[in-house]
Amino acid sequence: MPPAGIRGGSLSETAGMHPPRIVWIASDGKPGHLNQSLGLAEALARATPIETITLPALPAWRAWLALLLKRFPGPLLPEPDLIVGAGHATHLTLLAARRACGGRTVVLMKPTLPRRWFDLCIVPRHDGIAADARTLVTEGALNRIRPAATRDSGNGLLLIGGASKHFEWNSDAIQVQIDSILARTPDRHWTLTTSRRTPADFLDALPSHPNLTIVPHTATSPDWLPAQLARSHTVWVTPDSASMVFEALTAGAAVGVFDLPVNPGSRVGRAIAHLADEQRITRFVNWCAHGKMHPNPQPLAEADRCAEWILEWLKKKN
Repeated sequence: MPPAGIRGGSLSETAGMHPPRIVWIASDGKPGHLNQSLGLAEALARATPIETITLPALPAWRAWLALLLKRFPGPLLPEPDLIVGAGHATHLTLLAARRACGGRTVVLMKPTLPRRWFDLCIVPRHDGIAADARTLVTEGALNRIRPAATRDSGNGLLLIGGASKHFEWNSDAIQVQIDSILARTPDRHWTLTTSRRTPADFLDALPSHPNLTIVPHTATSPDWLPAQLARSHTVWVTPDSASMVFEALTAGAAVGVFDLPVNPGSRVGRAIAHLADEQRITRFVNWCAHGKMHPNPQPLAEADRCAEWILEWLKKKN
């Protein structure tokens, strides 16, 4: 993976400290994990000028060797101030890079290795970790979404996931809920998209509606979903797609969540329940009963909050 740079921001809020200049991102090749790391890097770039370099995570044996030899393989690069990674496969690379090249490690999840091995941990609430001086608890995983200044009240978005270990998938139940939403909002145009986990026959069984446009996930580009979230007034998401729920909340849309049976002990199920209790999202059954969505007057801005926390922590260390 070639290096990718991000520059921007102002030092006005961090004057008097030594802010990070070079941020390394270790990527395991999974788009969702890279999206989290880039979301943090872009938030840092909005606060202070940085350059971001994205590198592939080392295979485990090579990371252990680099850690033992204190020598990081690859081309000669600027030494990092921060080394960021999401995904278990990045953990050893973070440690090897820090030992060989310096910098501070930031892991964006509950690590499989002891947390004390990393400088900072940023952990979603549903992972069940308590915050402390070096651990920040967030509402969901970080993302790159930015709230839109304006949005069209005539546009809505339907985001459909699929089978997962957290909820009992039922295509018929989701299709009935979609039919109800379309029938009760005839003046709103809806765009529906699927995911890699959506059953292959889901769209074939979905009746056509005059106010519905279907865009399969295979027909979308990486920029498609952020653009749709920016223009959509209301977003309905299946509960298994937790990352999309948090992206929609970050975009500033009113967010509804379809009803599916939750599997016992599901951490994603707990996260969805917490959002419902906080009235950040509207469950389908409640919308049917009252016909109203909970508004989203204060969109999530977790990446920016994490960037501020990191900069404050660095300030205390310098």
